[in-house]
Amino acid sequence: MILTDERPDSVELADRAATIRAAYVHIPFCARLCPYCDFAVVTDRDDQTARYCKALKLEIEREKEWAPLDSIYVGGGTPSRVDPQQLGLVLDALAAKHGFSEEPEVSIEANPEDWSLDRAIALRQAGFNRVSFGAQSFNSSTLLRLGRRHQPDQIAGAVFAAREAGFSSINLDLIFGTPGDGSWGETLVAALSLRPDHLSCYALTVEPGTELFRQVAAGSPRPDPDQQADAWETAAAAAESAGLVRYEVSNWARPGHAVNYNLAVWAQAEYLAFGLGAHRFRSKVRSHNYRHLDSYLAAAEKGASTWAGGEPIEGWTSEVERVFLGIRRVAGVRAGPAGEALWHSDEGQTLAKHGVIELDGGRLVVRRTLLTDAVARALLALPPPPIQN
Repeated sequence: MILTDERPDSVELADRAATIRAAYVHIPFCARLCPYCDFAVVTDRDDQTARYCKALKLEIEREKEWAPLDSIYVGGGTPSRVDPQQLGLVLDALAAKHGFSEEPEVSIEANPEDWSLDRAIALRQAGFNRVSFGAQSFNSSTLLRLGRRHQPDQIAGAVFAAREAGFSSINLDLIFGTPGDGSWGETLVAALSLRPDHLSCYALTVEPGTELFRQVAAGSPRPDPDQQADAWETAAAAAESAGLVRYEVSNWARPGHAVNYNLAVWAQAEYLAFGLGAHRFRSKVRSHNYRHLDSYLAAAEKGASTWAGGEPIEGWTSEVERVFLGIRRVAGVRAGPAGEALWHSDEGQTLAKHGVIELDGGRLVVRRTLLTDAVARALLALPPPPIQN
């Protein structure tokens, strides 16, 4: 993994990200389903991990050859629950099919309670060089409410083990806005004291179909948007004071530690995806895999397509999506037809008047970060341009 001193919020990096060749690999296995999670995950199926990794290799082998990969992101679920040797064989399959660029970014998501120095060393030997820990909070009561199984001291232990094993970039994921949590400031202090290379802070959201959704429907308190806005601003100030640079709504990094996989997605670059429920973007088509484990395994093992559906992303739809993704970045996005249409619309002029958006050197930039979703809604509401005869 080649690290530089390039600022993660630079315009040059944001635009260059469109050329990154990335792949996502989904590992769905979890010890427990967190109440807020709506990802494609399974519990009590750890006996299927070896079979699943073999299915991943079969799916990878069916994919058409592509360019050497710059970034591989293994997410979940909980990839750190799986034998590092099995994960290494999946990386080997990717390398054999597509090749890797010189020193690619190879990320793995991990839970602190699954991590040890021996596991960290084994994962480094398998080819991983970046790890993202699902820390979420440094308060025991909040961790319990979020359904997490680790304790705060295990987060620090995991970070120290990752460093000792030679991981060159370490991220901490945090969640803010849990009802009744008054420890957000303490969580930030504890997290930043570990000097992570990257920090991701996400608001707790109530997704339909989750246990949290059912709890809220039954009368439990819903996350308060105003408190979440305050928490985000607290995080932004703390991260900046610690030397981290914000480059996207929810992400901060030290120079040289921006996540290439995320940069590629926000730049509307093409990327591969493998595994349960995985989403990809290739040849102007966005598609996704089966979300049911047995359906995915059956398709992969008989050499059939694992796709559950897809849609073409072309024309005006593609142009709106390009701006929709790009405005999340601090560097903004080249305005183009959709950005210009937004700027000249009544809603766009209202947003500009209130300092929410700005046209800066031909780039559309959101200046009031907490209103990014309002900009996105205005963008999606734009009518397509008239067809020219």
